[in-house]
Amino acid sequence: MPRFSRSVLLSLSALAVLSGCAGGGGKARKDQSYVAQDVETLYTAAQATLARRQYRLAGAQFDEVERQHPYSVWARRAQLMSSFCYYAAGEYQEAIGAAQRFLSLHPGSREAPYAYYMVALSHYNQIMPVNKDQKTTQQALDSLGELIRRYPNTDYAADARLKIDLARDHLAGKEMEIGRFYQSQGLYLAAIIRFRTVVDKFDTTSHTPEALHRLVESYLAMGIPEEAAKAAAVLGNNHAESKWYDRSYKLISRWVPEAPKKPATQG
Repeated sequence: MPRFSRSVLLSLSALAVLSGCAGGGGKARKDQSYVAQDVETLYTAAQATLARRQYRLAGAQFDEVERQHPYSVWARRAQLMSSFCYYAAGEYQEAIGAAQRFLSLHPGSREAPYAYYMVALSHYNQIMPVNKDQKTTQQALDSLGELIRRYPNTDYAADARLKIDLARDHLAGKEMEIGRFYQSQGLYLAAIIRFRTVVDKFDTTSHTPEALHRLVESYLAMGIPEEAAKAAAVLGNNHAESKWYDRSYKLISRWVPEAPKKPATQG
């Protein structure tokens, strides 16, 4: 559950103990007719719906607060509450839209970091498995980076840094999957490009040792033992304890006998 400002949540502090935010019963009525009501009545009704965890419907009701009373202080609060409700319901595009609408109208608000956080979380929760298109992963990285750049000392930024590491690892995993496919098809140059992307752009991820080993395999398959030895040396210097280095060393010992020997391990 993300953290929220007291001024945003008002009397809804009890929501902090809710879990399983991706759930949310209650179907939003997008085509609800216009029934004029005073702002407090609308906002209180939306609060009550949210307390019942009918997230989609609550989001629509907070939208109605903004629609009927766009220039009130309630509308400002309702935009953020709408974003949270749609996020909790798994309606991530609606959550992003509400948060971005708030930022366009109130860019200097003290609640702006939370709005950026909602955008980033909504993108992050849409990250697809590595065998799918990774457009959403890149969008998550971009929005998480924007949050960190603008508000580096907030709790939101601290959480964003952790999520950036996971997103980068995900992108590296996608490159590895494609590279392994090319390698299995004998398309070694195309495979090398993918593995080099992991080494050059995602060198802090968990996929780097395997990427270096796959470079060793691919360079040897192309008859370029010098490059294979270089990749193995980088692997040995940075990941000597990895199983991938042991595999690379065996290949280099067989096909590049003049390459430097594996250093003895200290016992």
